[in-house]
Amino acid sequence: MEENFNELYEFDQSNGVTVAGVDEAGRGPLAGPVVAAAVVIEKYVPEFKMIDDSKKLSEKKRELLFDAILENCKVGVGIVNSTEIDKLNILNATFLAMKNAISELIEEGVEFSKVLVDGNHKIRGYSGQQEAIVKGDSKSLSIAAASIIAKVTRDKIMEKYAVIYPEYGFEKHKGYGTKQHRDALLKYGGTDIHRKSFLTKILAKTLF
Repeated sequence: MEENFNELYEFDQSNGVTVAGVDEAGRGPLAGPVVAAAVVIEKYVPEFKMIDDSKKLSEKKRELLFDAILENCKVGVGIVNSTEIDKLNILNATFLAMKNAISELIEEGVEFSKVLVDGNHKIRGYSGQQEAIVKGDSKSLSIAAASIIAKVTRDKIMEKYAVIYPEYGFEKHKGYGTKQHRDALLKYGGTDIHRKSFLTKILAKTLF
């Protein structure tokens, strides 16, 4: 992990300027928001040796790193709900969440010169300097940190929805299209947090 950490950190440092890493969570689920985070690494702490793509980490490790990142980095979060996703489409909603996360950093007076965004798309509508990094969460420390913030933030939101809609099992699948989730949809129909544009491609339009 030490070697991996050095590679991630050196990738950010190689830009020669202060970077903000940006990543999202929740593009694929049938329900809930898409969440983006923007992270500027301010202070290195030993826990950061464990930082990696959030999908490769256990829930316990993500939550430990979530706290360490909040304590030692500048963090912005953008959340776009299912209604907006249906209105904008998921790609544009993701861009909006990313822009909102960056705007939160700017509003807090955080200084950075360049945005590194995970994936092969630059952020549409963002006028600052940016670079799209394919598999960025396995190359950049700031992007990997952003992936953790976005993932844990979204998971916590879905756990709250699980209390409101207990029959769907959101605490387990976080809104993704598992068999349990699909079976619940067929039995109970959709809710206010379901993405109607996603369900009509998979399930009957009579759900709503």
